[in-house]
Parts: sequence; C-alpha cells; structure tokens
Amino acid sequence: MDYTGDPAGAHVYLDAASAVPLHPVAREALLAALADGWADPARLYAQGRRAQRLQEAATAVVAEILGVRPDELSFWPSGAAAAQAAVLGGLAGRKRAGRVLVHSAIEHSAVLHAAGTAETAEVGVDRTGRLDLDAWAAAVAAPGVALAALISASHEVGTVQPVAAAAEYCAESGVPLFVDAAQSVGRLAVPPGWSLLSASAHKWGGPPGVGVLAVRKGVRWISPTPQDDLYRPRPQGAADLPAIVAAAASLRAVSAEAQAEGVRLSALVDRIRDRVAATVPDVEIVGDPVERLPHLVTFSCLYVDGEALLHALDRHGFAVSSGSSCTSSTLRPSHVLEAMGVLSHGNVRVSLHRGTTEQDVDRFLAVLPGLVAGIRAEAGL
Repeated sequence: MDYTGDPAGAHVYLDAASAVPLHPVAREALLAALADGWADPARLYAQGRRAQRLQEAATAVVAEILGVRPDELSFWPSGAAAAQAAVLGGLAGRKRAGRVLVHSAIEHSAVLHAAGTAETAEVGVDRTGRLDLDAWAAAVAAPGVALAALISASHEVGTVQPVAAAAEYCAESGVPLFVDAAQSVGRLAVPPGWSLLSASAHKWGGPPGVGVLAVRKGVRWISPTPQDDLYRPRPQGAADLPAIVAAAASLRAVSAEAQAEGVRLSALVDRIRDRVAATVPDVEIVGDPVERLPHLVTFSCLYVDGEALLHALDRHGFAVSSGSSCTSSTLRPSHVLEAMGVLSHGNVRVSLHRGTTEQDVDRFLAVLPGLVAGIRAEAGL
C-alpha cells in the first residue's frame, strides 16, 4: 500500500525522520474531531463541554504513554516550539541556581537556537555520535548550571543517547534534564530520569502542528512569554484540538505497533547498511550500528555533491534527505556530522516508516550505486 501521499504512487518516500506520513488512525480521528472539537474547551456550554472531554481524553492517552500525569502535559504548535519552551522556561525557572545550559554537540537546531540566549557548556560525542558521559558528568557538576539538554536519539544519524546514565549525573548535581524525544517517542521506550521532555506528533504519524511538552511536578518552569499564569506550561492562543485528538490516536496506534515495526524496519536498515557498504565505493556509514533508532540510516559518499545526489534520487522516484553542506541554507556542514568528525559531503539520510516495503528498499539499493558513479564521472573522478 502506498503511504507517500503521491496520487500516482510514483515516489517512494524515505524521509520519515522529517515527517511521517499521516497514520490512517490519525486521519479518521481528525475527521471525527472536526465535527465535535471545534469549540473552546474552556467554555461551559454544551459544545465547549464536548470539546473539553475530547481534550481530556487525548491528554490522558499521551500522558499514559509518556508515563506522566495529565496535568504535567501541554500541547504546543510544533515540536520545535515545545522544545524551545522547555529550554527557555527551564532556564527562567532556575535563574537563582545559575545561567548555564549544558547540552550535547548534536542537539536539534531548535534547541541550539534557544541555547543562544544563555551561557552554554557543550559536551562532545564520539565518532558514532554517542555522548561523552565523562565530559557530561563534569559539565553538569560545574557551578552555575541551571539546566541540561540531551536529545534522546540523533535526528541525523540515529544514534540513541545514554539518557538514563546522563540523567543520573544530573540528579547527583541537582540539575534538571530536558530530553528532546522527537525521534524516539512512538518507536522506543521513554527513557527514565528526565525533568522535562518534548516530542512532535508528525514524527510518529500524527498531523503537523502538534508539539508535546511534559514538565514534571516540582520542576520550576517560568513562561518565557507574557501570559496569565507564568508557572503553567501552555502556549498562547487557541489549541488545534482536532489535530491534538488525531495526534493522541496515532500515538496510541504506533505505540501498539512499535515493537513489531521496530524489528521489521531495523532489518531493512541493516540491509541498507550492508548493501551500501558493499556496492558503493568510498562510502562511510555513520552512526552507531547497534544502539540506534530502528528506522534510520545515514551514509556519506566521498567525491559526491550531496545536492546533486538528492536530485538524482528524486528524479528516480526516491525522496530522501541530507545533512551535507551543499543542502544547507547556511552553506556549513551539518553540525552533527561535524561534531562526530565524520565525512559530511555526499550525505544521505534514509528513514523508513510503516508504509515502507522490502521492494521499496531493494529498488533504492539497485538504483543508488549507478547514480553515485554517474555523479563522480561527471565530476571527472
């Protein structure tokens, strides 16, 4: 079955790390909620009460899956907005403790932009993209640290981070830990020990425009923007309740499928890792081969223009993404690949979803070597 959204079915969509095609359950829930969830859930009349019941039910579903209380959860206009609210609100709430934000070198750009408002201590990673735990322990134990931030799994190379161990070091130093779990929620178990956590619905098959922020009770958080209740995490304006309902329904569905889908997709990723290494000369498969997301693989091809490769794959019916310098609007190499010290040119990220088939992967693997060879030949190599 085609989940690409392309009516002709011509393209194979392999960029689930950017956005997962809408889960069928989400589509059904969204349409149903549009009929009953349009009113303001804060109002006391019948339509408002119906909307409030939908909101409470959706909140309860997401809270149960994340392992939090419903009153610890809020919905935001995007995962990036939720992540930045976590960082900015967490820093504001801890001003008396200090002004330093400790973060890994491979955080999402949304977190790094928020970090730009504070003093920062960056902790490096090894060549697989895994956090340097010794350096992390020293960083969070330093004086003046207000908050620590660690992505649960790299959005570019898929390496799963040692969140539980990092959280223990934070707890020993009395530093709250924020975890950006956008790539792992709905795929992997929620790691323990964090104080604040964010996620994004369109990364698990929900609709775009829904971010999730969980702030544990007892964690001091102050809104970075003016609002009535500065100590209660919530965005300004009306929430998109039908989208929230759809996000909750899809999260419940993908969480139920996660173990079986993880096994299936991980086997396909192993096939990609093995075949690309065997059929494409001068290639580097990046990221941890074992401690990784089940659906994502990244590789870099020496002597290849990344943008040219992505366009060539697109012309042959494959939608993938890249972290290489030539596809970046800043004309800089991916900060994640740079921090890892791996090859960044000719970089391709392939990320699978529930609609990806073995045939899709085999077609991709059959086409890729010739395209890489062709680009190198055009460059005279």
